[in-house]
Amino acid sequence: MSSAEMGLPPVRPADVEGWFAELGLTPTDRADRDGIASWDLVLDGRRRFDLRMTVILDPALAVICWAQYAPPISDMFRKSYRRLLRWNDEFPFVKFSVAEDERPVLAVELPIDESSADALGLAIARILGIADRLLDESGDWLWHGGPMPDPGGRTSGNGAFLDRYTPRLPELLEP
Repeated sequence: MSSAEMGLPPVRPADVEGWFAELGLTPTDRADRDGIASWDLVLDGRRRFDLRMTVILDPALAVICWAQYAPPISDMFRKSYRRLLRWNDEFPFVKFSVAEDERPVLAVELPIDESSADALGLAIARILGIADRLLDESGDWLWHGGPMPDPGGRTSGNGAFLDRYTPRLPELLEP
C-alpha cells in the first residue's frame, strides 16, 4: 500500500534533499527517470573511506540505500557467496547481494511510510558501520588480495554524522 493510499503525504525528491541537508550529507550527483529519483554519495566510515552509495526514491514504494560494497568478485564464488549469506544472517537489517556485474552490494530498504530524515540517516550509518566492521574480512575483495593501504592520519569526513547514530548502533559504530 502506498503512502497516498494510507492517507500520508507522498515523499518527494525535495523531501529527501531536505533530509540530506538535515543530516549534513552532500550528494555528488542526482538523476531522475520515470518518476524515480536517485542521489549518489561518497561517504566515510570510521575505517572504510570513500564508500560509494546511491539513495533511490520510489515514491510509491520505498527509499533504498544501496552501497557498492566491493569491486566485482573474481574468486571461485562459492567462498564469497557463503560469506555474503553469513553476513545476511549476522546483520538482519541489511541485505548483501551480488549485482549483475558480480559486484557485492549492501542495501537497506525503508518502506515509504516509515521514511524520514532520521530513518535515512540510521540506514546510511548502519551501512557505514557494517562496512567498517567488515573491512578486515572483505579486504581480499577490496584490494584484490593485497594489503590494506595505510590510511595515514586520515580521519572520517563523516565523524559528526556517525556520532549522531552511535548511541543507536553502538555495536557497529564504536571503535
